Amino acid sequence: MAEQSCLVTNDWICGEYLRSRSQELADATVQHIGITAVSVLIGLAVAFPLALLARRGPRFAAPVLGLTTVLYTVPSLAMFSLLLPLFGLSAALVVTGLVLYSLTILVRNILAGLAAVPQEAKEAARGMGYGPGRLLWEVELPLALPAVMAGLRIATVSTVALTTVGSLVGKGGLGNLIEDALPSFFKAQVLTAAVLCVVLAVVADLLLLGLQRLLTPWARISGTVEAAPAKTDAGPPAPATVKAG
Repeated sequence: MAEQSCLVTNDWICGEYLRSRSQELADATVQHIGITAVSVLIGLAVAFPLALLARRGPRFAAPVLGLTTVLYTVPSLAMFSLLLPLFGLSAALVVTGLVLYSLTILVRNILAGLAAVPQEAKEAARGMGYGPGRLLWEVELPLALPAVMAGLRIATVSTVALTTVGSLVGKGGLGNLIEDALPSFFKAQVLTAAVLCVVLAVVADLLLLGLQRLLTPWARISGTVEAAPAKTDAGPPAPATVKAG
């Protein structure tokens, strides 16, 4: 008796499914990446001025942080339902919801990064004639990059996962495949789409980590100097205590 197709037997792992639905998988993956990337970039563009506003003092910080926190607690189904009258069944609906969810992570990490900038560095820059704008872009932001990038990584991974909820309006990338497969319990499609979501999240996190290391070379130099042993004439190597500037 000829061996039955894995599609017929509804196996979890099915090479025939990958071959026959490769274009469908590629289209869903591209849509997923596009929605995620646009949402995170817009979220970052909105979060940055909000963070600058919030750091002006408690009078501004309380409403900004309070609003972004409240938005993050709204269930995704309720969020999309509230936005539906404004955007209809469109990709803009999903992107707007994802942007709102990303704000609490991005705003808080940008604030934390700016707050961690040493006061000595800011005073030295002011002594050299730096104005507020130049101080922000050339001193504070570069030193705040590790915290900002950490928030960006968390927001990106979260957005990759939340994009699947967009399948409620047919704009969920790989989530569309999962939703379509659940009524018939199409195992290969459910597993493949879920695995691709995980892969996208891991790849995005690694790419952003690489970008962070590229943009903050001083952090690598500092770590190397701290880890390198300093030889002495009196005995075995002793740990170095000098940090690179």
